[in-house]
Amino acid sequence: MKILKAMLGLTAAAAVSLLAGAVSAQTYPERTITMVVPFAAGGPTDTVARLVAESMSKDLGQQIVVENVGGAGGTLGAGRVASADPDGYTILLHHIGMATSATLYRKLAYDTLGAFDYVGLVTEVPMTIVARKDFEPTDLKGLIDYVKANKDKVTVANAGIGAASHLCGMMFMSAIQTPLTTVPYKGTGPAMTDLLGGQVDVMCDQTTNTTKQIQGGTIKAYAVTSPKRLDVMKDIPTAVEAGLPGFEVGIWHGIYTPKGTPAAINERLSKSLQVALKDPNVGARFAELGTTPSSDADATPAALKAKLESEIARWKPVIEAAGEYAD
Repeated sequence: MKILKAMLGLTAAAAVSLLAGAVSAQTYPERTITMVVPFAAGGPTDTVARLVAESMSKDLGQQIVVENVGGAGGTLGAGRVASADPDGYTILLHHIGMATSATLYRKLAYDTLGAFDYVGLVTEVPMTIVARKDFEPTDLKGLIDYVKANKDKVTVANAGIGAASHLCGMMFMSAIQTPLTTVPYKGTGPAMTDLLGGQVDVMCDQTTNTTKQIQGGTIKAYAVTSPKRLDVMKDIPTAVEAGLPGFEVGIWHGIYTPKGTPAAINERLSKSLQVALKDPNVGARFAELGTTPSSDADATPAALKAKLESEIARWKPVIEAAGEYAD
C-alpha cells in the first residue's frame, strides 16, 4: 500500500510538473528575454543579433535585450547560457564557432551537443578575402603566389581563436598549403583597425564586417567565399572563380536555448524568428551586409540541430590538421 501511494504521489507530481510546463509555454513570454551574444558589441555577430532581436521583440510582445558576453572564442557566452534556467528567458545567438569550439578547445565547460536545445538558423554570412589597400597583389591568384613566396613576412589578422576570421584564415592556409604568421586580436574591431592602418596584411572576415570598407575603398578585396557573386559587390569574384577550387565558407548563425527548455517555448521562439526573418527591414539590412535571411525550413529546431552536428564533423579534421588548439 505504501509503495502504491508513493507511486501515485510521483505520478501526481509529474502531472503537476507537466501541467505547469504547459501553462508556462502557453503564456510565454511574460517578461524580458536576454539574448546572449558571445562576442563584443559592434562586431558582425552582434550586428545580426540586434537586427533579429528587435524584430522578434515586436512579434513576441516582450523585449529581447542583447547581452555581450565575450571571451574565449565565444565559449564564455555559450557556457553562460548552458548553465541558465531552461525557461526560455536566456537564449544564445552564436555563429559557426558553436561547432568548431567542440574540437578547438581541449576543455569546455559544457557538452556542445548535450547542453543546448535549438530554435533555428538565422543566416549564413559569406566571407571575404581582403588585404590592406596598398598590398601589392591585385587579384587572388597574385595574392596566393605572393604569400607563398613571402610566407615568413605576410601577416594574417583575426579576431581571436575561434572567431570567424580565425577559422577562415585557417581554411585559407590549408587550401594554399602555406602556413602564415597569424596575429590574433581581442575582437573584430581592433583587427580591422590595424588592417586599415597597414599594421597587418591580410584578413578573411564576414561581409557584415567588410562590405562598407570594401565599398569605401579603404581595404582591398580579392574574393568572396559564397557559391555565387554577391549583389552588393558584383565586381568581386568568388574564390572558386578566382582560382581557389572548392573554397566556399559561410559563417552560419543560430539561436539556442539551455537543455531542457520546453519544446513549446522553442517552437514559439522559432515561429518568432521566422516572422523576424521576413521583416522587410531585416531583409534590407541583411542585403546591405551581403547576406540573406534563412528560410522557414531552416529557421527550425530540427534544421539547426542537423547543421550543428554536420559542421562539427566537417571542421574537426581541418582543426586537427592545423594543430591550433586552445585550453
